Amino acid sequence: MRPEFISLIPLLPLGGALINILFGGRLSRRVSTGLAVVSVALAAFMVVAFWSYAAGGGTRVELYTWIEASGLRVPLVLLFDSLSASMALMVTGVSTLIHIYCLGYMSREKDYVRFFVLLNLFVFAMLVIVLAGDLLVLFLGWEGVGFCSYALIGFWYREGRNADAGQKAFVMTRAADVFLLIAMLWLFRIFGTFSIPDIMARTELIPAAAATPLVLLLLAGACGKSAQFPFMSWLPDAMAGPTPVSALIHAATMVTAGVYLLCRLFPLVMLSAQGMAAIALVGILTAGYAALCALAQDEIKRVLAYSTMSQVGYMFVALGAGTLSGAMFHLYTHAFFKSLLFLGAGCIVLLGGENNIFRMDRAARRNPLVFGTFLVGSLALAGAPLTSGFFSKDGILTTVFSRGSGLYELVWVLGSLTAFVTALYTFRLLYLVFGGKEKTRGEIPTLSFSMAVVLPFLAVAALFGGVINLPAIFGGNETLRHFLEGPDVIQGFVAHREEIILTALAVAVFAIGWLAAYGLFRRESALRDNMASRFFRSGFYIDQLLETLFQRPFRTLARFWDRATERQLFDGFFSGLGNMTFGGAKIVRRMQTGRLSTYLGSFAWGLLFLASFFLCCALGG
Repeated sequence: MRPEFISLIPLLPLGGALINILFGGRLSRRVSTGLAVVSVALAAFMVVAFWSYAAGGGTRVELYTWIEASGLRVPLVLLFDSLSASMALMVTGVSTLIHIYCLGYMSREKDYVRFFVLLNLFVFAMLVIVLAGDLLVLFLGWEGVGFCSYALIGFWYREGRNADAGQKAFVMTRAADVFLLIAMLWLFRIFGTFSIPDIMARTELIPAAAATPLVLLLLAGACGKSAQFPFMSWLPDAMAGPTPVSALIHAATMVTAGVYLLCRLFPLVMLSAQGMAAIALVGILTAGYAALCALAQDEIKRVLAYSTMSQVGYMFVALGAGTLSGAMFHLYTHAFFKSLLFLGAGCIVLLGGENNIFRMDRAARRNPLVFGTFLVGSLALAGAPLTSGFFSKDGILTTVFSRGSGLYELVWVLGSLTAFVTALYTFRLLYLVFGGKEKTRGEIPTLSFSMAVVLPFLAVAALFGGVINLPAIFGGNETLRHFLEGPDVIQGFVAHREEIILTALAVAVFAIGWLAAYGLFRRESALRDNMASRFFRSGFYIDQLLETLFQRPFRTLARFWDRATERQLFDGFFSGLGNMTFGGAKIVRRMQTGRLSTYLGSFAWGLLFLASFFLCCALGG
């Protein structure tokens, strides 16, 4: 096949969305929803079909000139290399399973056409980010996922809190996008182009004084999409949308966009040691913060939301430690087990009729498929030995340890402690959701085939996904690292003995977290009412802090200008002008009596005034 057909990868989901926009209301439900699923599945097939084009330096496809004015030429370029191909396969593969799940989950939703249109557009926008060979094209997809997340988080907008959650996500991510835009314009000023391959091939042209500010600007832009400090408080509220939307945002699209941006521009990121240290520091602080918050949440989806924030923090730590493949490896494994957990949570809520883990009916454990697959996802999240999450997270901590003394020692210690808290809140969730007594003994709802069929596929990926980058200590050859970075890349070195000790320590951290959760939570004795749990449950009161620092002063200033300027100055001026006009009209109206004698008198007085005026002028002349 010709390389130009690579454009079909993003165009297929877009085509499905456009057909449903134009004709979805006239098509049957089965045809409309089936079209949405097939379009994404075909995109996944196209990624596999073009896989050979990612070899070597990849394939660059210029479709047409998008912008051309005053010497500026911006072509619409797609870049299909090892990084974008592997990311596109993950996005389309996981998104296809989520689309299939939606067939059953949204089967009673009346507004299903709008839902599947937005779902297809979401995948399209993410694929634009992944395949973009130009920064402006990437920014187009960047804003696209922002809009789609806003629309899907607030999908049930008739309920006020859902609409508010969508607006919050939109505003916070737009604020961070300003930093990315500044970095893009700065890069254009240096290189005279937005082409990503051209910029990455000439990074030596970046002045030394500009490298760190550029990396920090990119970091700030990535933090908005990936819900990292300080732009993280929108993600827990994003649970207002349908559960499959949460799975898509957390596993395959929006939250991973920030990580992918830094991976795509990694040669630039590596120019600044201070910038990489900042990335690692932001990642580990967010990972620890979110893990503590997850430990005290009452709702199953909010636990998973904070968990996503924490795991993405590990990806940032990997990038800060200098391992692109480590970040992408954890991104892929996280996509597998987190989509499994969110889709499993949707099934649990359906079976138990409750989102609060303390009021939830434990009847879900009577469904072996849901219990078994959710257990697999939880084990991978907690870092159970030989699961995909164990290999990817342990690989990140090993790389951080290899960086030596200083900041990275602190990051390694905090990362290990966060891994312990991760195991603790994961098993807390398991014990509270599936432990305890059932409240009902009757029939429980059944899952549709489309919901049940996707869970085993994701469970297999979550359990065995680690084989794609299996380390040498377990008999592997780090396939993903060689695929993404080449066979000669050296990311750091630890002795074989140290690697064994670090691996044993990772196993011990998991076991201690499990035992601690067993002792604390197996009898529903969760600490719910003390000061620490309330502090963690509130997300460290970050929303209240932001309201005090930004929203309240802004509202106060807005009220001042409304009263002082809008009402007094502008409204007063135009109201006075209207009153003057009305008063003048009232005087003129009194002169319109309809009497001939009055008009003749006025005519005479007018003539007398004009005669006097001209006489004075003549005498004066």
